Amino acid sequence: MFKLYLRLLGFLRPHVKVLVVAVLCMTAFAAFSGGIVALVVPFSRLIFYGGDIEGKGLPSTAVIHVPPAVSPATPGSAAPVAPLQTPSRTHESRLKEIQNSLRDRTYAIVRGHDRVETLGRFCLLILFVFVLKNIFWYAQNFLIVVVEQGVIRDVRNTLYRHYLKLPVEYYNEARAGMLVSRITNDVTILRGGIANGVAQGIRQTLLVVAYLIAVLSANWHLFLLTLIVAPPAFYLIDRIARRLRRYSSRSQERMADLTGALQETIGGVRVVKAFNLEGHMRSRFERINQAFATATIRMNRTGALAPPVTEILGAGVGVLTFYIGGREIVRGTGMDAGNFLMFIVALFALMQPIRTLSSVNIEVQQGLAAAKRIFEVIDTEPTVRERDGAAAMPSPICEIRFDRVDFSYVEGVPVLAGIDFRIPAGEMVAIVGPSGAGKSTLVDMIPRFYDPQGGRVLVNGVDIRDISIEGLRHAIGLVTQETVLFDDTIAANIALGRPGATPEEIAAACRAANAEPFIAALPAGYETQIGDRGVKLSGGQRQRLAIARAILKNPPILILDEATSALDSESEALVQEALERLVVDRTTFVIAHRLSTVRRAGRILVLNGGRIIDQGTHESLLTRGGLYRRLYDMQFHDLPSAAPAPTPAPPAPNTIE
Repeated sequence: MFKLYLRLLGFLRPHVKVLVVAVLCMTAFAAFSGGIVALVVPFSRLIFYGGDIEGKGLPSTAVIHVPPAVSPATPGSAAPVAPLQTPSRTHESRLKEIQNSLRDRTYAIVRGHDRVETLGRFCLLILFVFVLKNIFWYAQNFLIVVVEQGVIRDVRNTLYRHYLKLPVEYYNEARAGMLVSRITNDVTILRGGIANGVAQGIRQTLLVVAYLIAVLSANWHLFLLTLIVAPPAFYLIDRIARRLRRYSSRSQERMADLTGALQETIGGVRVVKAFNLEGHMRSRFERINQAFATATIRMNRTGALAPPVTEILGAGVGVLTFYIGGREIVRGTGMDAGNFLMFIVALFALMQPIRTLSSVNIEVQQGLAAAKRIFEVIDTEPTVRERDGAAAMPSPICEIRFDRVDFSYVEGVPVLAGIDFRIPAGEMVAIVGPSGAGKSTLVDMIPRFYDPQGGRVLVNGVDIRDISIEGLRHAIGLVTQETVLFDDTIAANIALGRPGATPEEIAAACRAANAEPFIAALPAGYETQIGDRGVKLSGGQRQRLAIARAILKNPPILILDEATSALDSESEALVQEALERLVVDRTTFVIAHRLSTVRRAGRILVLNGGRIIDQGTHESLLTRGGLYRRLYDMQFHDLPSAAPAPTPAPPAPNTIE
């Protein structure tokens, strides 16, 4: 866990300057807190003794008389030998000198002509110290918030950047709720383990030092009695921390389940309502929510043990020392009342930062549990990576080749096996086959959503793994059945194809995509907000915006993946017309598209079981029979003749799957 915490502290590095200033403010705050305790002695002497603040008319500098180590010389004996100054005695004398020097300076400031004037000055001094103490308290709290939020921002940015690097394959396996929980809930918990934990740790440690100095100044012998609380307290806190870290990890996992359930309900609300699943989903959510509540209760129940255990042990020792010291004062054999009062005040003041430190340990343990989960994601190596010295995308593109490509999602279950074909620039190739044949996986190899596990994909004879990923994907346009739009304006969604495009260029792309008529009918036109995933638009409208985005990008390679299969006949006709403009002079891959587009393809690849079992034009494949002919007959069995017409009149509403 120590290495994990050191790695976590690495996020503090960009904010170290602000943190140093905050620590200086904490030091001043702790010093003034200890100073307030130290003022107990002169105040008690002024009130209790009825003399000046030095107590019973003692001079400003007390003389320390050290008793002789041997008896005075007797007749006939040698001269007395001066006592040896032991290290502890010398240390004690120096401590007294420092105390006396500080006391004299304070007395010089507050001493008046009489007790009333001295009391007034003393009260002003106390007020002044409190003002300074709280100024530094405000400053260090404000600066720590700056550090804390900066760290949280940096962790979220790092995690989000890594999300963008992860391949499509990772998202196929990871739960969306888990990924959302990592970047929201886990990062929020992380603040307790890093910025807030470090700040509180430094602040409370400095307070412990300040109060400890006051305690030692009053009576270091008596303080030794308080140390008996340390071993059992540290042992108990360590045991509690280990259990807390385990429960915290479980609680965060349940939060990921909760987030996932909520996302599924919101994303699938139409299905939930259509199938009357409200009761089922409610029971499922309540079960997950109860599991989260149980885990959180266990975590907090364990975490709540540390502060009271620490305080009870500390209070027990405090009462013991109070009794021993008070008994000595009553008997007149111990220190004076002023020093004893300072000792007691400082000792009990010491308990608060110690108790807070135990709470800080709880936050740190929770933060470490969150950090472990976050670093699990950050440490996930992308399976699709750019090689060192990657070349630019070849231009112009002359040929795309699949060279004996193999791929599988699960070991031993091939999705693609020995895929081998060439496509010259500007040709349209259609890919058809039954569900699960590997059509989408094949075209996903081109933009490197996946990398082949065997074989190569080549552009102009260059393995695409040797080409810059950004340059490769810049040359590819993608239009899918499930159109991806963002909660922004129409213009902003289209401009994603080419950032910085002018309004005129955006409008021209929309005209080519048959999208301009419906955009012009909207009250805000191109500035219309289309909602999450474009829910304010129809399926055909969303698809035309996706085509406009591809037209604006103007890529040399185009991938159409079931681009019209979910549209009604009217929308399909408009989209089909836009697609015909889009595919001109581009190397185009079409997956199971409408019959008119499949017919226009220069070549059709027939996939089955991850292999190309046949290829050719529409007419030649029908003539040879085989799987393509069977698929065609199943889709068009209601037609009077199986023979295709050379130029069909409107596009057929069926799809070859």
